[in-house]
Amino acid sequence: MGSITNTSVALSWGASSGTVTGYRVYEGTTVRADTTATNATITGLATCSTHTYAVAAYNANGESARSGTVTITTTGCTTAPATPSGLTVAGTTNTSISVQWNASSGATGYRVYEGTAQVATGTGTTATVSGLATCSTHSYTVTAYNGNGESAKSGAVSGTTTGCGNTGLPKHALIGYLHASFANGSGYLRLADVPAAWDIINLSFGEPTSVTSGDIRFNRCPAAECPNVESDTDFIAAIRAKQAQGKKILLSIGGQNGQVQLNTTAARDTFVSSVSAIIDRYGLNGLDVDFEGHSLTLNAGDNNVASPTTPVIVNLISALKTLKARYGSGFVLTMAPETFFVQLGYQFYGGNCGGCDRRAGAYLPVIYALRNDITILHVQDYNSGPIMGLDNQYHTMGGADFHIAMTDMLAAGFPVAGTGFTFPALRQEQIAFGTPAAVSAGNGFTSPAAVQAALNCLVRGTSCGGYALRGGTSPSLRGLMTWSINWDRYYGWEFMNSHKPFLNALPYSVSHKSVGS
Repeated sequence: MGSITNTSVALSWGASSGTVTGYRVYEGTTVRADTTATNATITGLATCSTHTYAVAAYNANGESARSGTVTITTTGCTTAPATPSGLTVAGTTNTSISVQWNASSGATGYRVYEGTAQVATGTGTTATVSGLATCSTHSYTVTAYNGNGESAKSGAVSGTTTGCGNTGLPKHALIGYLHASFANGSGYLRLADVPAAWDIINLSFGEPTSVTSGDIRFNRCPAAECPNVESDTDFIAAIRAKQAQGKKILLSIGGQNGQVQLNTTAARDTFVSSVSAIIDRYGLNGLDVDFEGHSLTLNAGDNNVASPTTPVIVNLISALKTLKARYGSGFVLTMAPETFFVQLGYQFYGGNCGGCDRRAGAYLPVIYALRNDITILHVQDYNSGPIMGLDNQYHTMGGADFHIAMTDMLAAGFPVAGTGFTFPALRQEQIAFGTPAAVSAGNGFTSPAAVQAALNCLVRGTSCGGYALRGGTSPSLRGLMTWSINWDRYYGWEFMNSHKPFLNALPYSVSHKSVGS
């Protein structure tokens, strides 16, 4: 390529072998020059405009294939180029993600970012980010630049590297909490008597000896409160029997009364050792984090979702990573935050809001740090106030619309209020949603028909009621969680009997879509 001016560009190329009558220079399908020489100057171009050219040789017998392309931008640019559009994931491997976008007029190059870190640069409209972890999710933006500056960042796109392991879970799972340490109006239910339809059973609850101790204890329901409670020997035998059927039995920590605040590294280490002792004693498959109330709060000024500084957040992340590493890839890690701690972060974030509750969105840094370790995130779509969705409308619990809007936020990703950070989409198979099993189980009970309408929208793209999915359909959505198995038994197993066959009949795809915004 030769000189470039405000309105022209000089091109040159190597001579083609054989008998050549001439050369044609193409821009797309349009011939811009026809010459017998091995150079040509294209004139009459707009100032600060971008063009892509290829050349072909011809003789009396026909025309050759076109050469590779060259992209140039005429000079005279006085402003930074426009923000690139159309960012998508073009392909993935175990260790890389390729992205592509539309050319931006006036650009001399492009930069690809993950958060604030630049991970690729070049003059073309594609890039491959390599050296990534297997089965890891990443969110990218792209900018265009020239001698006058850099554009704003594009909307984000999320992609997941391949090589995700097999969790041993069904394609669409039925998940429920079992009252193992207490009784209430629903009555005690022995683990051995839980029907085989339940794929994940969360033993509720492990609780700390004090709010800040980190010392978690799992005390099974005493006979005085639960007259039909089984012995420890029978309880462990029931765990083994369920596991032999392919079921996953987890320890759930927290709940409404189990406040856990890991303010110190000593509490963190006690948490790890005490939780490990319970898992080892009963031979459990993993852990469910059901922190509610005031367990997680962001300190004022803790505004970086990707690098939090609040001790209770930092120490919980460290503890869960330690447990995951200790037990390996087969360790099932689930979370059951309330909408207040997740989706509310789209509108308010506790680290930077002066007048709002500092717990708002407080789960987001934990989920982000463990995004490659979480097996399932099943947000509690109940006991919730109205929450704003990605359509910037408020959605109220109790109907299909609430489940659709709240779940779509996890499938699409969303900007976190006041941070400049986009919380990336989770993998489809990491996402489920929770709803009460019956009217007595919690506020926000949703009828079976409405729950199934929500699932049809999220998985099939039908019955969406006018809501447009920002994250697209999720055919590998993991499933449905409920509080609780005991309440479902009390109401004649309506939840299980309605939803387990429905889940089994849903379509499934192992593909991991990319999500653009």
